[in-house]
Amino acid sequence: MSEHAVVAPRSWHDFLIEHAQVLSIALFFILCCVLFALLSPYFLLPDNLLNVLRQLAPLLVTSVGMTFVITTGGIDLSVGSIVALTNAVCAIALEAGIPWPVVTLLVLLLGGIAGAAQGWFVAYQKIPSFIVTLAGLSMLRGVALLLTRGYSIPIDEPSAAPLLALGRGWIGGLPVPAILAIVILAAGAFVLRETRYGRYVTAVGANTEAARRVGIPSARILTSVFILSGVTSAFAGLLIAARLGSGSSNAAEGFELQVIAAVVLGGTSLLGGTGTILGTVLGALTIGVIGNGLILVHTSPFLVQIVTGAIILLAIWLNTRIFGRLSTGRRR
Repeated sequence: MSEHAVVAPRSWHDFLIEHAQVLSIALFFILCCVLFALLSPYFLLPDNLLNVLRQLAPLLVTSVGMTFVITTGGIDLSVGSIVALTNAVCAIALEAGIPWPVVTLLVLLLGGIAGAAQGWFVAYQKIPSFIVTLAGLSMLRGVALLLTRGYSIPIDEPSAAPLLALGRGWIGGLPVPAILAIVILAAGAFVLRETRYGRYVTAVGANTEAARRVGIPSARILTSVFILSGVTSAFAGLLIAARLGSGSSNAAEGFELQVIAAVVLGGTSLLGGTGTILGTVLGALTIGVIGNGLILVHTSPFLVQIVTGAIILLAIWLNTRIFGRLSTGRRR
């Protein structure tokens, strides 16, 4: 009896420490929902909640790839520029008369190539991912500007109706973008937690050299996570083009900050070795709720950027100080 009384609280305590960040963001998300529900009678309306999900779909999709990148200890600042480039290329290709299925594959391939190029510099040339993707952020956005000349390119609706349904359609009362995002999130969670590849990603983030010495192809794993990030960003670009019915080089400006905030808020360690898709979902939903709620209570849209920046700073501080110390104490 006494033995159980001692062991059970310790196990519960370990569980709380292990999942502290996910539990904390879940609590914060609930508090935000309660707060905005009290401040605005429109917040909990089904139409508003479904609209939040539809608008968050690109962020959720891109956050899957970013979770894998940050789990390896890297960072990808180019996701917003990849979204803009693929968004613009999608509209240009459709305007040129290329069938939408070919355009879809072309856009995803373009995102994968952009990610592979950056991953090669990070994994094989040993250049810090921050520097590589910062350069990618500038160059890829520049290519998008060059292709569009700064103009928005409309998508011809009759010929691209199936593609536009990805951003505007509904199935069973749910927006298609949200359904696609849920599928991709579920696949990402399964791969990260249940597959050998996911364990390799975590191992590389925990200790790249040790992972290499036990036979894990660290360089290939690092390259692959940037490819994944590029493909998910490209898919997000498709969703945005389909929802808006146009392509623009100005799409997804500042998007990379939201993606990083969502992933880090959810408990994925910036130091690598720890990643959670569930936490990423909660982080993205929190950012979406804050943005939507502030608009509903007639707050200046510029305040949303201030709050997002403050959340990123808070998340980094919690990641490196409080939860880092808790984890160290638990290991001891």
